[in-house]
Amino acid sequence: MQQEETIGGELLAGRREWIGLFVLSIACLIYSMDLSVLFLAMPAIVADLDPSASELLWINDVYGFMVAGFLVTMGTLGDRIGRRRVLLVGAFCFGLASLLAAFSTTAEQLIASRALLGIAGATVAPSTLSLIFNLFHDEAERTRAIGIWGTAFALGGLVGPLIGGVLLQYFHWGSVFLVNIPVMLALLIAGPILLPEHKNAAASRLDLVSVALSLAAVLPVIYGLKHMAAYGFQLDQPVAIIAGLVFGFLFVRRQTRLTDPLVDLRLFRIPAFNASLAVNMAGIFFVFAVFLYQNLFLQLVTGLSPLEAAIWSVPSATVFTVMSLQAYRFTNRLGPVRTVLSGLVVNAAGTAAMAIAAYQQSAVAVLASSMVIALGFVPVILTTTGLIVGTAPPERAGSASAVSETSAEFGGALGIALLGSLGAVVYRIAMSGIDLAGLTPPQAAAVSETLAGAVETAASLNGGAVPAWLEAARSAFSLGFTLSCVIATLTLLALAAIARRIYARADLDESAIGAH
Repeated sequence: MQQEETIGGELLAGRREWIGLFVLSIACLIYSMDLSVLFLAMPAIVADLDPSASELLWINDVYGFMVAGFLVTMGTLGDRIGRRRVLLVGAFCFGLASLLAAFSTTAEQLIASRALLGIAGATVAPSTLSLIFNLFHDEAERTRAIGIWGTAFALGGLVGPLIGGVLLQYFHWGSVFLVNIPVMLALLIAGPILLPEHKNAAASRLDLVSVALSLAAVLPVIYGLKHMAAYGFQLDQPVAIIAGLVFGFLFVRRQTRLTDPLVDLRLFRIPAFNASLAVNMAGIFFVFAVFLYQNLFLQLVTGLSPLEAAIWSVPSATVFTVMSLQAYRFTNRLGPVRTVLSGLVVNAAGTAAMAIAAYQQSAVAVLASSMVIALGFVPVILTTTGLIVGTAPPERAGSASAVSETSAEFGGALGIALLGSLGAVVYRIAMSGIDLAGLTPPQAAAVSETLAGAVETAASLNGGAVPAWLEAARSAFSLGFTLSCVIATLTLLALAAIARRIYARADLDESAIGAH
């Protein structure tokens, strides 16, 4: 690809390279957006498809888990057959799966379509990051390009609910998937023209047994946790969890014996790498869960329409956007470690304020708290991403990047699954003693399982009076929201204390790591 100038012997990018970066960033934004685009659509999906509590969680979670499960696999496949080729095949499959999801007529079909979306989406992150390294050879330009790429990833989780809110006001819920198709079509057209092909002739062999073991470790554990939350204790749930842990042990053991492992476990012997990875994953874990609760709270507790909820979320989304573009200033002034530690404290202050706001059922306070969370979350995530790669030996930087991307996707999906399950448990316990006399057994079951079911049941009844059990249901949901925020606050503060000690002992050369 033609470069326009050189400085210090390094080739500088031209217009074509920056346009290529724009195309890659938009694709990355779309793939990230699909983790959160359904937040506002869930009430409409409940009304249309009538999913069970467990199916509702799977609709939200399966995309992120399939992405996390296949990220490293797709990265290795790209090394072997070409990054651009894998990206373009993934874009085609992503558009096709989006079409299937948009016109799903059952909860099971939507779950299957979201799973296919996740597998296709797993081609995007490793391919786009690798292609950026091929597009930009100058270190300063590459750092700027990776920052833009990371901002697109972060913004995807924010614009998902906003776009969803606008579309849901005027169109069927399936429209939140159809928006993916034009972007993927543009990538298919522009990719062969703007993006260079890259493959590694010495790439490692793709170990299909490791791929299977990684999925067999993740999915049974999540199945057991979610069904336990939705239906109470049953024998198949601990069996599934134990089976997943056994497969996880087999996966780790296999990686230690392979010449070309799917995951380089030697990275986990680096204390600063582990600390950065834990902070990065925990930050995403909690913020995705909190924003799922927030969007459900705005619609189901305060009674806002999807569009109204999206509009109310604009101020916090604006803070996220501004911080994504300006976070490097904090890192340059404070250094990576102090940026991470101070950001964790600010993030914890935001979740503590969110806990109080949720308990008081104040929409204004909830949104103000989300703005505080943004101030701490964005610098932490962008900086720890740089630390994860920067603390690894140069020869293992690629493997470190793959682990970072996998943990980010897994953290977001796991946060929704576990804290969503915790909220379901709290809701079910709080509603167990509520008088539901006058409701049919199916109506009573719907009210007892989820707040969405309670709101839908109340809307179907004749009469303008708000049933007493609906207010109890809203309080039960808010209690689960509050408890999740309290757990987030305590965990983030504990992580700040632990990370501070680990970074101090690691004696990091922050100037060598650089700002991300």
